Amino acid sequence: MTKGLRPRIVTVHRWLGLAAAAFWLIQAITGTLIVFHWEMRDAMISQIAPPTDLIAIQQRMDSLAPPGSTAAIGSVWTTAGFPDRYDIYFTDSQGESRSARIAGDGSVLRGPDAPSGGVLDTLVGLHHNLLAGAAGDWIVGISGLLLATNLIAGLISAWPRRGKWRVALKPIVRGNGIARLYSWHRAAGLWLIVPAMLIALTGTMLKFPDALDKAAGATRPTLPTIAATGKPVGFARAAGAALNALPGSTLTSVAFPESGDATYVVRVTTPQEMLRAYGASFVLVDANDGSLRGSFPIVEASFGTRFVNAIVPIHTGRVGGPVARMLVLVTGVGITVMIILGLWLWTRRRKTGARA
Repeated sequence: MTKGLRPRIVTVHRWLGLAAAAFWLIQAITGTLIVFHWEMRDAMISQIAPPTDLIAIQQRMDSLAPPGSTAAIGSVWTTAGFPDRYDIYFTDSQGESRSARIAGDGSVLRGPDAPSGGVLDTLVGLHHNLLAGAAGDWIVGISGLLLATNLIAGLISAWPRRGKWRVALKPIVRGNGIARLYSWHRAAGLWLIVPAMLIALTGTMLKFPDALDKAAGATRPTLPTIAATGKPVGFARAAGAALNALPGSTLTSVAFPESGDATYVVRVTTPQEMLRAYGASFVLVDANDGSLRGSFPIVEASFGTRFVNAIVPIHTGRVGGPVARMLVLVTGVGITVMIILGLWLWTRRRKTGARA
């Protein structure tokens, strides 16, 4: 490295860390706490997990939005926590947006009159956009980009001279207090640099979805709209047709036909695709007769579409199952520790300099 460049990078690393520490701490702490938030939500409601019965689910939907009434089902989504759990989103007869959580056999686990929100919702909102809407998305996106930049600067700063990796990766437990703090800060950064960079970069990309889709050329399956010719076939028939179209798949969501297009948009997870919360394969079903309009498994999509759809599971660790999700949790704890140690180290150095 050019003589004099490394000290400049160290200075940038230090002051950038001080400037954005508060935002990074919020992201790291909330991200750590919500790694398993899907499962935590389900566990707090009930432990039962009967298998999915499409007809029973349709019967529950009919009780929430009776046929012939002004109430209407909009969509149903897997909870992404325990298997065979679903959230039904609908508008009631007064036009109010409601939701209910059900088990696979249609039994209600949390009714539409149950209170919503709670600590988990607050933590998720803080992590996603600081509870500040579009402005929060920009702040989180920019802070994530700064974090990735600072991780690179930190790596350059911590890179061991003359290849002494064993010394750099093992923090010291004796000696000068500032030296101990620095060794722990450096060791944590070196051990976690790869997963921390992946989390920071994927988190940043998630804040700019439209630009990312355009840059990657990602597309979502679409077909020409079709007019309704009568009463639409029910949820059970449409979802069943989608699951039969892609054998071995599991249901993740169903969007009901909208005005002007008699098509069910069904989202499933196929055995061939990477693990993710909500799947990425689509099946379009004709609501007039239940026939298949088209199936679009994600493994056959363009590279750009597959790349964009891989960002969320990489960021959350879903791509690697429970082990990878635990790694995300550990990385979040590690980033939190690095930030705190860095602030503590800066404070100790300032006090030492003041006494000198």
